Order: sequence, then C-alpha cells, then structure tokens
Amino acid sequence: MDAMQTFQHYRREDVRQALVECAANREIAVKFGDKGFGKRPDVLQFPRDVVEFAQQGATSFHASEERWKNPLQLRPSAHKGDMEKLRMGWDLVLDIDSKFVELNKIAGHLLIQAIQHHGVHAVSCKFSGGSGFHIGVPFEAFPEKVHDREICQWFPEGPRAVALYLKDFISKQLQQAYLERFGIDGILKMTGKPFGEIVKNSKFDPFSVIGIDTLLISPRHLFRMPYSFNEKTGMVSVPLNPEHVLSFEPATALQKNVHVSKFVFLDRKRAKPMEAYGLLLQAFDYVLQLEEKKSTVPYEGKSEEVGEAIPEQFFPPCIKKILLGLRDGRKRAVFILLNFLRSVGWDYDAIERRLQEWNKVNPEPLRDVVLVGQLRYHKANNKKVFPPNCSNAMYYKDLGVACPLDICGKFKNPVNFTKAQVRHLAKAGKKGVKKEVKKGSTKEAGNESRKEGPKEDKAVAAGSKDVSAENLQANETKST
Repeated sequence: MDAMQTFQHYRREDVRQALVECAANREIAVKFGDKGFGKRPDVLQFPRDVVEFAQQGATSFHASEERWKNPLQLRPSAHKGDMEKLRMGWDLVLDIDSKFVELNKIAGHLLIQAIQHHGVHAVSCKFSGGSGFHIGVPFEAFPEKVHDREICQWFPEGPRAVALYLKDFISKQLQQAYLERFGIDGILKMTGKPFGEIVKNSKFDPFSVIGIDTLLISPRHLFRMPYSFNEKTGMVSVPLNPEHVLSFEPATALQKNVHVSKFVFLDRKRAKPMEAYGLLLQAFDYVLQLEEKKSTVPYEGKSEEVGEAIPEQFFPPCIKKILLGLRDGRKRAVFILLNFLRSVGWDYDAIERRLQEWNKVNPEPLRDVVLVGQLRYHKANNKKVFPPNCSNAMYYKDLGVACPLDICGKFKNPVNFTKAQVRHLAKAGKKGVKKEVKKGSTKEAGNESRKEGPKEDKAVAAGSKDVSAENLQANETKST
C-alpha cells in the first residue's frame, strides 16, 4: 500500500466523519501495516483523531460489534460480570467470506433477503475490502429484553444464535443457487476443492465453499470499519445498497473510485424498535432444537451408573426450583427434567407421574400431549444422557432457576451435584443413606422423596454440619 495514498484517503473530511460516526460507543483498534495493531482499547471521538492516526502510519481501523458505556475502561483480564456492566448493546454483524466474490455475492443477497423476510428493514451491507461482505443489523432494531434478560447481556449468544439460524434458513436456496449458476463442475474448477469435500452423502454442501462467521462472534470481536483499507488488497471497505449486492463490482472499492455513500453500515437512524424481535426469537428456538438434538448423544464423560433412583432431597437447587412450577420455559424444563431424572436412576413410570404432578403446579400447565410426546420420544431413543450443563445460559439462567455460584461454579452438571451429594453422605458413614436412596427407586421414587421433603435439610446435615459445595466437589473430583 502506498503510504501517501493512504494518508490522503484518511484526510478526506467525509471519510473522517463517517469513521467517527461509526465509532460511537465502540472500542477501536488501529492497525499500522506490518507493525500490527496499536494499543487496545482505543477510541475515535473527533475527525482530527483519524488524521493523527494516519500521520502515525495507520492503515486500517477496526471496531467492536459491542457498544460500550466507556470503551477505555475495558481490560483484557476483565471478568464477564464487569464487561456486562460496561456493555450497553451489540450489533449483529455477519461475515460472509470465501476467496470468491461471486459466491459471496449470492450468499450476501440471500442473507439480506432472509433478514428482510423476518420483518427487519434496517439491514445494511458493506464490502469487506477483500472478497467478502459484512451484513449488519443495528442494536436499535432489537428488543430491550428477551426471556426476561436484558438484550445487552445476550452477547455473544444472541448474534451467534441468529447467525446459526440464518445459515440454516438459506442453506437450501444457497445450494440451489450455486448449482444453477455454476454447476458442480464449475464449483470444483473455481475452488480447486476435491469432489468428496464439497459433496457429502450425495448432496452438495454450499458451506464447504463459503463461510458465515458464527464461532468468531465473541467478546471484543472486531470488524473492519467502513471506508477503511484492506491491507492485503489495497481496496476499501465500502457500504453499498443492500438491494444491489448481486451487481456489485469490486472496482468500485478502489481508493480512486470511493465516495461516501448515502447507505450507512449499521445505520441506527433507520432502525425501528422491536423490528428484529421475531428474528431473535426464531433464532433462539432454532438453537434450542439443536441443543436437544445434540443431547440425544450419550454423555461421554466418566460417570458411574446409578443402581437405584436418587430421591428429590438430593437434587440441586436448580432442579428443585423447576419442580416448584414455572410460568415460562416449561418445554425446556421438561427437556431438563427428563434427562436429569433418567440420569439419577428414575424409571419412565416414575418420571411420567412426577411430570404430571409438576405440570399441575405450573401457573399455566402444558398440554398433556406435549408431556406424553416428549416422554415417548425419550423412551424411543432409550439413551441416558445428561441434561444441559449448568453453564448453559439458555436453560437455567434464562429460566431463572440457576444455582448459587458456589454450586454452579464447581459442578458442570446438575447430575454431578446430586451424585456427589449422595457419595459424600455415604462416605460420612451414615448407615441410612443407602436405605434413603433405595426408597426413591422405581414406583416410589417421586412419592417417597416428597414425603421426606420437610426433612430435606436434615438429610443433608446428617452427614455433616456443613455439606458445602467445596466438600462435594472434592469428593466428585476424587471419583472421576
């Protein structure tokens, strides 16, 4: 890249203004060619800041997907809680990338159509300056809360869910579009990939030749700012009309051809409150379905078999809270309970009775067909699998039943807590422990444990005056 050409570009008043407007409430990282990035965090507050960086040899500017109250307070060692206090929001930025502009244009076009199909009109697009495209939806289009959780706290889970969902949503159209436009032979010739890499189970996989960023959506992740250079190509990352992606020509991104467009990437002014609410809900539902499918794969960690059903007095707080009844998230709760109860030795008859009883205490009970349907599906698979791990925010935290940190922080899964508690009491030398566990087996599993409900704390205290999470964790570690 020519240093003078770069400097002249960033001196332009319209370019400086566009960069500063995009930088509002964002962490900024400045790249200085081969020297790499400057200090992080940084900010762009005034147009003159751009010129000062350019005088120091800046070649490109990068911004965070997240919006921050004070970006300069960010620290590499910051805890998640501290970052959530600083985060005021996030934008959805999808990165479509392959070496082939024509493939990327089709994927970008379909993604934009998919987002619009979900009622979102504030969708924007820019060329990356390489060969890919960035598709964006500003934070202002999203609701203030989803599932009783502030939207600013849904990062990176929120944008990741949307990216995964949209990727699946366009997959068939993308496959068809590529085959109609290029054919398998054309794709093989263009990409140089072997046949077996792009055709799997006799089907062409469009995502074997392009990528849509999902895993790279992470805290403090950056994207190249509009009107910033791409060092590898010397081209500029330019916004464009989202309706004209298919007709985009990379030559328009050459520095001599760049003009500041009326189309603004992540245009906050165009966004209507709540317009992306439906898209986000659909994405979360899709991810939950994926989680359920993944959970049909048996747990592969070290885990001893449970010979007898473990009664409720040994259950962790999160499971006990679910059993008290829920207003929202009951289908997810059924999924948790089914896998948890099977993992702690309950048979299907006992599980069905307990689920029916639990459903009656829900403010709005699920239809019987839902309970019976999930139970039958679970029986048909006939596999013992653990419920979602404690760290899975879309289950316990989202349902408002998460255990205290001294439990969640030390046990990966509710099943681990339960088994460790039983083991701890057994090792403490209480003769009645095996008897208590056996009482919870088969048909008496639910009834006996609830009869013992008032003695719950006494049962824990029996083995030790302070059955702490630390003690349980110590025993759990020794046993695995």
